[in-house]
Amino acid sequence: MNRRLILVFIVGVLIVPFSTIAQQIKPFKAGDRVVFTGNSITDGGHFHSYIWLYYMTRMPNMRIDCFNAGIGGDVARQIDERLDDDVFAHHPTVMTLSFGMNDTGYQWYKGAKADSNYKTNIARSYQSFQSIQQHLRAHPEVRKVMLGSTPYDEQARIKFIALYKKNEAILQVIDFQKKAAEVNKWEFLSFNEPMQAINRQQQLRDTSFTMEGVDRIHPTNDGHMVMAYLFLKAQGLAGKKVADVTIDAETKTVKAENCQVSNLISNADGLSYWYKANSLPYPVDTIPRGGGNQPRSQADGLKLVPFQMEFNQEMLQVKNLPTLSNYLLKIDGKYLGSYTGAQLMAGINLAGMPATPQYQQALAVMHLNEERWGIERRLREYWWLQYSIMKPHGLLHNDGEATVDSLQKYAKKDFFVGATLNTYYQARLKPVRDAWQKEMDLLTNQIYLINKPVTRKVELTAVTTQQHALTQK
Repeated sequence: MNRRLILVFIVGVLIVPFSTIAQQIKPFKAGDRVVFTGNSITDGGHFHSYIWLYYMTRMPNMRIDCFNAGIGGDVARQIDERLDDDVFAHHPTVMTLSFGMNDTGYQWYKGAKADSNYKTNIARSYQSFQSIQQHLRAHPEVRKVMLGSTPYDEQARIKFIALYKKNEAILQVIDFQKKAAEVNKWEFLSFNEPMQAINRQQQLRDTSFTMEGVDRIHPTNDGHMVMAYLFLKAQGLAGKKVADVTIDAETKTVKAENCQVSNLISNADGLSYWYKANSLPYPVDTIPRGGGNQPRSQADGLKLVPFQMEFNQEMLQVKNLPTLSNYLLKIDGKYLGSYTGAQLMAGINLAGMPATPQYQQALAVMHLNEERWGIERRLREYWWLQYSIMKPHGLLHNDGEATVDSLQKYAKKDFFVGATLNTYYQARLKPVRDAWQKEMDLLTNQIYLINKPVTRKVELTAVTTQQHALTQK
């Protein structure tokens, strides 16, 4: 197979899973309250905050609110037990539900013994899911979205020994989720198959690659960005541009999509105009974060899916400029680069330029959203202790001194309890929890104040070859 055919093959592997995703989930609407329900992948994950960031920047005048209702380690039965207190208490208009990773178990069996164990675990999960369905049917006012679990990656060549056929078992859980969605007329999306396809494609180049982290379970930040991409694509939002401006410098005419352009001035020295988009570009975090030996960034996810091409296009195209001439691009007086008339004729994507004033505005939204996410994580740690540790011991909502003493002793034999104990010392006091909630509300309110696009001045100034050379130094 020659190199060209190999490239076509690899690109095909990458594209096929995405091209087959049609709209499966209705887009959120103004006023929606969306609760993402699940296990640790939801609890400690970013995919829901990345989804919300899209709505914050792309639909700045349409407020929605999102809530994390993940609890680490949960199986379907535990999710069912906390639906009233931890999900419906938020008065959702939409809820998502994902489970299966923990339901299938973590036993180191192989062959027939593993098959038998999975069969038992899946049957138990299925029975719990029957109870969940009854619970959900009692709330017809809430849209339900079943989310098939992210994969367990058995193929990556990493130190953590893989469990035998675990992902096959997870797919069986996803299958009964999908069938229930069809029967109940709920919405459905599986993360599993497309994320597995990406892992396999990347493993052709690097056998140690996985989006599921060092434990083969928990997606890293790039994996959560892929999850957000898959979710937004399933909502039918691909192809909706931040903005699109096409200017004919010769006829001085403008075509504008999702934006307004005014006061166009075009002459031999270049052109300028006033520009106000209806959206902000989607900002991405470039700092590697998370645990493990190889933390990943949100931006790393852009290498795995065509998010920029499908969701983050803020296009500027200028026709009928001298193709070999060079032009300096400035927005609000800030120099952004030098482009030839041919490059401007082909079009440039402003959303791919972090230095633009509008991208910097969007970055502020992103950082406030991350701050909100961090506070919410502290609250989720508190609720993890409540539901996973205290409830089985009859101590749910009992935050007295005796419980503190018991948890301190318990922490000596449970690493995860020890890791969250400091958060619990603070969060067990209701005024602290209330203050954290108010802080999150304040951050969200601030986001919806600063996310409104403003009018900006765009300038393209013709420069000599010598001037252009100086700008490149």
